[in-house]
Amino acid sequence: METDTIAAIATAMTNSGIGIVRISGGNVLEVLSRIFRPKKKDLQVENLSSHTVTYGHIYDGETMIDEVLVVYMRGPHSYTAEDTAEIDCHGGILVVRRVLEAVLKYGARPAEAGEFTKRAFLNGRIDLSQAEAVAELIHSKNEYARRSSLSQLKGSVSEKIKELRQRILYETAFLEAALDDPEHLSLDGYGERLSVTVRDVREEVEALIVSADNGRMFSEGIKTVILGKPNAGKSSVLNLLLGVERAIVTDVAGTTRDTLEEHLVLNGISLNLMDTAGIRDTEDLVEKIGVERAIEHAKDADLILYVVDSAAGLSEEDKWIMETIGGKRSIILFNKSDLPQALSLEEAGNIFAGFPVISFSAREGTGIPELSGEISRMFFSGMLDFNDEIYITSARQKQALVKASESLGQVAGSIESGIPEDLYSVDLMDAYEALGLITGETVTEDLASEIFEKFCIGK
Repeated sequence: METDTIAAIATAMTNSGIGIVRISGGNVLEVLSRIFRPKKKDLQVENLSSHTVTYGHIYDGETMIDEVLVVYMRGPHSYTAEDTAEIDCHGGILVVRRVLEAVLKYGARPAEAGEFTKRAFLNGRIDLSQAEAVAELIHSKNEYARRSSLSQLKGSVSEKIKELRQRILYETAFLEAALDDPEHLSLDGYGERLSVTVRDVREEVEALIVSADNGRMFSEGIKTVILGKPNAGKSSVLNLLLGVERAIVTDVAGTTRDTLEEHLVLNGISLNLMDTAGIRDTEDLVEKIGVERAIEHAKDADLILYVVDSAAGLSEEDKWIMETIGGKRSIILFNKSDLPQALSLEEAGNIFAGFPVISFSAREGTGIPELSGEISRMFFSGMLDFNDEIYITSARQKQALVKASESLGQVAGSIESGIPEDLYSVDLMDAYEALGLITGETVTEDLASEIFEKFCIGK
């Protein structure tokens, strides 16, 4: 358990109304006694009550630095489960730095990235999945990501993983006990019973793996590629969605020659938008490279917005694009609907059978509500309110789940092949250990350090 005292600035380094310097460790009151003078003359720092706010001043020797409020929280009832204090000072960058310098001068050391949360994990206040949720909550880009991270922080993932591990552990313990004491515990028919448990647990693990795709889109955003032939209005669609003139728009075909990336939150859904070069056969070397990049990005996209020029009708390029997006989640934006139409919306629906077709006008600004509604239905089953399902948002957690599923698959295969029962426990324990990586119960110190290095300093 950590005993030294750490400190860091916990608020953004910018001029603001308030700044917070956080301190945690075994000598918090000792450090405070050297720099903090309560306004009440008869109040000694050593006697500060836990979870109270005390008004006073921070000093460096006899030099007053700032007027502050100090919140002292005695462990284990604090974020780190150690004695903790937060100094609320004025939010000027220089002021906050001077307060931190005083704290470090009189007994604390600078905290490493994520060290406060790491201590909370090491001290048993939170598990590793909850610690990762803290970082994801800080970096959440939309309401879905915030609610998903908050759900994990409250223990939704932890509870599910602990339940699955408990079921595996029960079977392993029974198996080992039966092998040690065959006179009192029989393994007759055990393979059939174990196969049911393994099947059920593996199905739940697989469901969590599948949820990782939605979880990734919650936290990172939906990778959305805008595709279409030249002059279909792709850049105009991008500008309309962003609300700013981000992409150059001209009547000259082939104006967009490279990809342009922007982030957008559309009705609570994060989109990582990518405008691409118009798809056509061209001899222009630079434009040709842009077309090739557009095709490559389309292959990796979560969603393709296929912009069709409804005033010009379809061409060979459109047919080729249709073949390219086959099997991808795509929405057809029937653009330029404000102009005389070469193709009706009904005809487009028949041609693009299987894909939603939306009447759209980048010039008039119509079609956005229909687009956001279709994206919601396509990716989140139309649920605009976050539901109670568990979503895996960490690639590390997904990897651990995949390993657990593979080990459970080995158990199922062994049962089916009639392999002796004493070999089941090896793969069962592998699955148990893999799931333990998610909550941190089997995590190595190096892995824990690698995870917390990704945190910001002060958290």
